[in-house]
Amino acid sequence: MAQLGIAMDTKESTLPKKSTKSSIFSWIRFILLIVVIYGVLHYGVAIKMVSGNSMNPTLHDKGFMLVNKLFYTPERGDIVIVQDPDGFDIVKRIIGMPNDRISINKGIVYVNGKALQESYTKGTSMDMGEITVGDHSYFIMGDNRTPGESLDSRDPRLGPVTSDQIIGEVFLH
Repeated sequence: MAQLGIAMDTKESTLPKKSTKSSIFSWIRFILLIVVIYGVLHYGVAIKMVSGNSMNPTLHDKGFMLVNKLFYTPERGDIVIVQDPDGFDIVKRIIGMPNDRISINKGIVYVNGKALQESYTKGTSMDMGEITVGDHSYFIMGDNRTPGESLDSRDPRLGPVTSDQIIGEVFLH
């Protein structure tokens, strides 16, 4: 019976070995990268899905949006995610700023006595007498103004929201 001979090189491999210090540094960089990515996704940016028609025609049911949860200062017209009294996240538009006077007459929203120019709405809102938004509070509304379509600041169950209730601004939808 013939034997196959396999020559084995008994010399050490010529590939350079990484030093232990370099290997540890690579692992630390990898772990830090994972921590940074987690931090950005958990605390800085959120991916949310629209549930319902309250923001039609701007946002559609089951559509996705990205939310900036850091470094955000609320401004009129911004689309924001707000936590409602039951702990659910809702998406609305900021209409009134702190200390603004808000009223609705014949479907037209008035801010400090001036009609708000809105090209993004659907439906006609019911009338609402003038209210004054409190300090550190914001008056929010859904873009779908058809009665019963949006839980927003017109509803006494929610009313104007505080800055603490605003989770972040929708920046991509």
